[in-house]
Amino acid sequence: MMRARLLTKGDAEGPVLSLDEPLSFWGAFEPRNGVILDVHHPQCGACVTGTVLVMTETRGSGSAPGAIAEAVRLGTAPAAIILAEPDINLAIGAEVAATLYGKRCVIACVTPDELSSLREASAITIAADGSITAR
Repeated sequence: MMRARLLTKGDAEGPVLSLDEPLSFWGAFEPRNGVILDVHHPQCGACVTGTVLVMTETRGSGSAPGAIAEAVRLGTAPAAIILAEPDINLAIGAEVAATLYGKRCVIACVTPDELSSLREASAITIAADGSITAR
């Protein structure tokens, strides 16, 4: 078991979707259905809905908070996103969704070594205290 630094409150669990490259939540992701749209992304066509998304970092945009908040509102967001590099834009979007809609997407950070070990898991549970259990 390991402990993450939580950028947003909450607990979550779901199957792991490990991304090989960073993802932009503005333009490369469709909030209406949770699918990765970027034809150049290795996981193009994958659906993130309900997963624990594991990736090193995001491909940034100041519009990411709106995209992740909309996905949370629609129920198409990941259950959680675990990163090695913190992303304040995702955290803002997730917190806005929690405040406005009462729905959560947990955003957590771990070390690069811990992230590598999580990529091999089939499912992950994140507790409200930041402890992570991988199966």
